[in-house]
Amino acid sequence: MAQFIGRRRKARRCYGFDEVALVPGLITINPNEIDTSFTLGEKKYKVPILAAAMDGVVDVDFAVKMGKLGGLAVLNLEGVQTRYENPNEVLDAIANATPEEATKLVQGIYNEPIKEKLIGIRIEQIKKKKVPCIVSAIPQRAEKFGAIAQDAGADIFVVQSTVSSVHHISTEYKAFDLTKFCKKMKIPVIIGNCVTHDVALELFETGASGLLVGIGPGAACTTRGVLGIGVPQVTATCDIAEAREFYFKKTGRYVPIITDGGMRSGGDICKAFACGADAVMVGSAFARAKEAPGRGYHWGMATPHANLPRGTRIYVSTTGTLEEILFGPARLDDGSQNLVGALQLSMGSVGAKNIKEMNFTEIIIAPSIQTEGKIFQQVQRVGMGK
Repeated sequence: MAQFIGRRRKARRCYGFDEVALVPGLITINPNEIDTSFTLGEKKYKVPILAAAMDGVVDVDFAVKMGKLGGLAVLNLEGVQTRYENPNEVLDAIANATPEEATKLVQGIYNEPIKEKLIGIRIEQIKKKKVPCIVSAIPQRAEKFGAIAQDAGADIFVVQSTVSSVHHISTEYKAFDLTKFCKKMKIPVIIGNCVTHDVALELFETGASGLLVGIGPGAACTTRGVLGIGVPQVTATCDIAEAREFYFKKTGRYVPIITDGGMRSGGDICKAFACGADAVMVGSAFARAKEAPGRGYHWGMATPHANLPRGTRIYVSTTGTLEEILFGPARLDDGSQNLVGALQLSMGSVGAKNIKEMNFTEIIIAPSIQTEGKIFQQVQRVGMGK
């Protein structure tokens, strides 16, 4: 319900992960008997947690490792992996830069032209290891890069921008036709990002196989500070989940939604699924893996923008292997490891046998959920007090 914020001006109250909690169910289920898989297109994937298309998170080796563990890691076709024959030298430079020089350095590094031949090479390197390959590009390059990626054997293509819409207006260039693109592609297309019910309905109509939810919540993203736009992820996910159900009842076609960004721990991921997500996409959690190419650093996709960066390089440290982050054993007390195990235990506690049942978990508004009874953790900066 909207409330007045000024004379004749109303605003709707929206919620983020720190403001809500999940309520245990009438029954509990053995976590080992929980099904956390999700379906995209015609294929089912074991791990419903995707690694974001960020250069500090995903390279060829990371994508292969993620695939072998049953998940998906999105390779950015406009990052250092397709601009440089030897991206490791560039990644070393980014990791060694001081905070003061990092943004300028990154801007310069991304001035190097994308080499289209490297797109095919990187995809082939992933596919040779017999794992799924998922790649992304912005709308302006999707037409060309989508064709190259499809021919090289990519399994899924992501069209990703800060804000996606079907009706883009421009007099300087021809607007990208999402509907035409989805029809032409022979592989599933995921579109992102959006945060509202009505936009989601229009994006579903394009024929997209999935939709990314989230504007500006990422740990390395500054879009909300630079542009002032965004909707907290709990409300955004709930709104778009309702649009998905409406569209499914209307057409009989189910389009999974993927909550993208803003999840710091296993608890946040569990809340995203309770809000209606079919899968989630995270960056900073995976940037902390030993296999991540960022050397303990993480930066957003829009960080290198030449005129208006909407991201920053942050230090997240290296805390464990990718397998430990996904499946444990957890060696940290902050919920950043064994993410799948946390999801299984949470689902078992609320009585959800699968992701779809998790979507109907009771949610309460609980702004004290992060602080109630946690004074010693806060003072000592351990567990939930970090």
